[in-house]
Amino acid sequence: MGEWFQQRIIETERLPLFCFFVALIVAFVFTRINVRLIRAGVGWFRDVNVGEMHIHHMVFGVVLSLLGGVAGLLVSGVSDTWYAVTAAVFGVGAALILDEFALILHLHDVYWEEEGRTSVDAVFVAVAVTGLLLLGLRPLGWEDSGDTPQGPWAAVGLVVANLVLAIVTLLKGKIWTGLVGLFLPFLLIVGALRLARPGSPWAHWFYASTARRPRPALMARAVRREKRWRRPVIQAKIAFQEFVSGRHDLPSSRLRTRR
Repeated sequence: MGEWFQQRIIETERLPLFCFFVALIVAFVFTRINVRLIRAGVGWFRDVNVGEMHIHHMVFGVVLSLLGGVAGLLVSGVSDTWYAVTAAVFGVGAALILDEFALILHLHDVYWEEEGRTSVDAVFVAVAVTGLLLLGLRPLGWEDSGDTPQGPWAAVGLVVANLVLAIVTLLKGKIWTGLVGLFLPFLLIVGALRLARPGSPWAHWFYASTARRPRPALMARAVRREKRWRRPVIQAKIAFQEFVSGRHDLPSSRLRTRR
């Protein structure tokens, strides 16, 4: 294990990214444990309040992200050890911010409502993307640009083509396929060619009755696929989210605090 860490993390200069990755996961897990204990009214766990104003933990996340980011700029190239430390501080701040991403998106407190699951999705995406970067993968194939025999224009064309496929895949509502496909481009080809999800912008523009050229048969197929394949996956994802972050649909009488 130590030899693997030395070869894959230290020698490849990915220690700061590794520290960010670990800090992001640990801080998110710790935060969720803390807020679930606050929600249950256990012991001394309480919200942070100044007078009647509740201080959300994203505020601390913003402060830590700024400290870690600015400090990282100062020590980059000067001290690898301190650079890794600042990356960890930035990871803690990012976790605190992303854990309340849904509040930023909706501009009101939806932490324990159904919309609050967006925060968990944001953390999962951040962990997945950081993990792929840690494995040495790079988005859109740009790491291979120097090996392209046709020169830089061929490399630029490859990146642009992958980006177009990623946009099409995301517009078809295939979020995870689009994000992972940034690192594994063959997934983008599959995602771009397959049928769009019924609630996606692509389906609204090209399948729905409100489209310029409606295609009801494709919309019907998309709805059938959603019910048969996508719905069980979503239910499994929600179950895992609630295992990690707590249930978002408890009766309001169970909530003893603002969150």
